[in-house]
This record gives sequence, structure tokens and C-alpha cells, in this order.
Amino acid sequence: MGTSTRPPAGTYSWPPAGTLSWPRTGERLRGLRQSAGLSGSELARRAGWHQTRVPKIEYGKTKPSVADIQVWCKLTGAEGEIPDLVASLRNIEAAYREWRRTLSGGTKQKQHEILRLMQQSTVMRVYQPSLIPGLLQTAEYASAILRRSIKFHGIPDDLDEGVAKRLERQQILYKGDRRFHLLMGEQALYNNVGGDSVMRGQLDRLLAAMGLPRVTFGIVPMGTELPMQLTNFVMFDERRVTVEGITAELTITQPREIKLYHRTFDVLVGQSVTGEAARGLIRKALDTRAN
Repeated sequence: MGTSTRPPAGTYSWPPAGTLSWPRTGERLRGLRQSAGLSGSELARRAGWHQTRVPKIEYGKTKPSVADIQVWCKLTGAEGEIPDLVASLRNIEAAYREWRRTLSGGTKQKQHEILRLMQQSTVMRVYQPSLIPGLLQTAEYASAILRRSIKFHGIPDDLDEGVAKRLERQQILYKGDRRFHLLMGEQALYNNVGGDSVMRGQLDRLLAAMGLPRVTFGIVPMGTELPMQLTNFVMFDERRVTVEGITAELTITQPREIKLYHRTFDVLVGQSVTGEAARGLIRKALDTRAN
């Protein structure tokens, strides 16, 4: 596993938790206040708040609570806006999840969540620039990745269960009529995970997996001019994109942003090599790890 306020898709600089996209809610609340003809100081007085709380909420410095939104809307005569604003606030809270919270129960829980999302999807698109995608990992490679994550994040050690659940996820490649388009950077063939023996087994697994009937597999060669600075992302149909960072996972559900990820993925597809050309890159990487 394992980099994210929200500039254009693919260029994430991960913010401290609590500063993600509150400005959108603040802008809407400011509009309600202005439409009601209230100054910021007057709204604060009526709500019983410190006078600085209103501008802090409006300009994204402070995250409003559900109670703040309810009071704000009542004082501005906009009670009808409460459900939508509360839903937007909760969507924002769900969009940014720190790994220390997501993995608090260990790695198995996260693997199960991903499996559920996969089962609900028809087409999955994955871009992984520096590691082998989880759906194609060997047990040894997955073990090395999850062991690193457990140590780095200081989470409960459920390594065996996490690896087992990740391998269980891979069974979805052979069931149903789902389709998978997996892209990886050539650099992932060389980044060391678990040592030469693990890497040789992993690269052999890639060669074998290229023939799976519902899997489209491509490699973006090193030296390719990328459309922008990128990190790994996974697309579930047209409804959701997840982006993994060092400290947190970002979930994107807004259609406009998802379209940008689709456009980015399509560019990467055009830059990737498949078939015999991809096999050639894998064999070349294998040669560097020959006994």
C-alpha cells in the first residue's frame, strides 16, 4: 500500500487531515449568510459563537460540524439546505481516510473491503507505477509488501490473514464476467520487494497471467513522458476511484473528477506496451536477476 486538498486529478499533495475540501462547504454557507443579509459578526452573535468562527468556516480554516450547519441554516432561513449540506460534509469525511484508522484492525480488513468493491464492479482499471498490482502478486511478494506496511504504520500484525485475503481477492480474475485492465510502470519490474528469489517468482507469475481471458495487461516503459505527476489509482466502473498515499487513502466519487482519471488512464493505455513487447520487458527484468 502505500501519496494526497484536491488539485487536478493525478497531482495530489496530501494535506493534514481536517483540511480537505472544507472550502466548498464554506462557500455554500457564506452564500446562505449573504442571501439572508447577515454579516459574519451578526451570525456569530446570534449563534453564540466567537466572531472569528464564521470566517474560519467560510474560508475553509475550520471544518463545520453537523450542529454548526444546522444552526447556520436555521439562522439564515435555509433549513431546506440542511440535508444536502450534511450529506456533503459526510462525503468529504469519507473521502480522506488515514491509514492509521483504516488499518487499525490489521491488513485483512482492508483486503476484504477491496474485495467487496471488486465484487460490485463490472470493469476495474488499475494503474500502479512502482509495484506489481495486487491482483497479480504472488504470496511471497504480497507478504513482503504487507509486512512492510504493518511495520511502517505500526498496526496489528495479521500478516498471514492479510496475505490469505489478498490471494482470495485474486480468485475474482477467474469468476464471473468482470473485466480488468491492469497497467504498471516498467520500474515496478525492478523495484526490489523481498529479494531476487521473490522477484523472479513474481516476474514469472506476470508472464503466466498475461494469458488470462478477461485481463488486459500493459506496461508503461521507463522514459515515457507521462501526462502529469502520477501516483497509483484504482477505478471501479464509472463510480469510484481510490488513490493511495503515504498517510491516507483518497476516495473520489465526483463524476467530473472521475472523468479526468478516465482521460489519464486512456493516455497511459496509449503509452503502454502489451503482448510480446510487454513479455520482452518482463524477460529483460528477469535476466537482471538470473542466478
